Amino acid sequence: MSTDFLSLLEGGTTPLYLAPQAGVSESPFRRLCRRFGADVVVSEFVSAAGIVMNTQRSRAYLRFSEEERPIGIQIFGADAGMMSEAAAFVAEAYGPDFIDINFGCPVKKVVKRNGGSGCLRDLDLVEKLIRAVDDATPLPTTVKIRSGFDEQSRDPVGIALRCQDAGAKALCLHARTRADMYTGHARWSEIRDVVESLDIPVIGNGDISSAEDAVRMRDETGCQAIMIARGSHGDPWIFAQARAALNGEPIPEDPGVEERFEICLEHARNAIAFESNQERAVTDFRKHLGWYTKGLPDGRLLRIELFQAKALEDVERLLEGYLAEHRGAVPV
Repeated sequence: MSTDFLSLLEGGTTPLYLAPQAGVSESPFRRLCRRFGADVVVSEFVSAAGIVMNTQRSRAYLRFSEEERPIGIQIFGADAGMMSEAAAFVAEAYGPDFIDINFGCPVKKVVKRNGGSGCLRDLDLVEKLIRAVDDATPLPTTVKIRSGFDEQSRDPVGIALRCQDAGAKALCLHARTRADMYTGHARWSEIRDVVESLDIPVIGNGDISSAEDAVRMRDETGCQAIMIARGSHGDPWIFAQARAALNGEPIPEDPGVEERFEICLEHARNAIAFESNQERAVTDFRKHLGWYTKGLPDGRLLRIELFQAKALEDVERLLEGYLAEHRGAVPV
């Protein structure tokens, strides 16, 4: 599988990635995005320490189905021994197509443990971690980075070159610093600079919210693949639209409200089936309900009710009621 994965990146078709996103890119959403045309998916990021210590929560994040391939498992940590052991276990027990290392997460609780983008403060550590993971498994090791920890340390090309030298087989750049979090605009010119400087494939990430954005990123940066994160929230069909645009084909229209709700319910049913506790699954799914109903007439009132739902039947009833009340007022 891993050979096919690398060939996909080098085939000139600009594969589309679903980004690793905590609490979002769970297996049900990954499967849905694959159905809509995502070429590669990546797991939520998983703590190497949690994997090694065999915590139930960490192991739950590692589950995936064959229909999700090619898939990467993304791990994070700041201890080379722990990262090596975690990577070896994941490769042996789960057999993903690649292991991805998270050097991009800006969340405080991760950074304070020197994980995620916190590692970018010590590029010697970054190299050490990549080598440890790459030596531990025959699978390709890929990395996701930001442009630096802050504006003073901003050096995407320098960071990327060190990742490549340490053994990374592909690199994704989210062209913001950790200090930027998700504010402002991603500097796509930095993605172009990294593409021009590296010999390995580069995946561009940041500010892809439409099919047109995907085409513009490809044309402006020359990246070999494109990663979509927040643009997929409540909008898994963005992958079908982006693929059509990249291929020079007519872009499919957004689904009408009735079809959108059908997709939402498919997602919800799969999420509940994936989680043993139905009420907790519905509670966790509320964020997706908010995204799927964003921009609808009277959507705020609908969301207030949806955010109180405790069972799938509640969600189905509320969506059916909305359609009945607004039929003729919204495109279906």
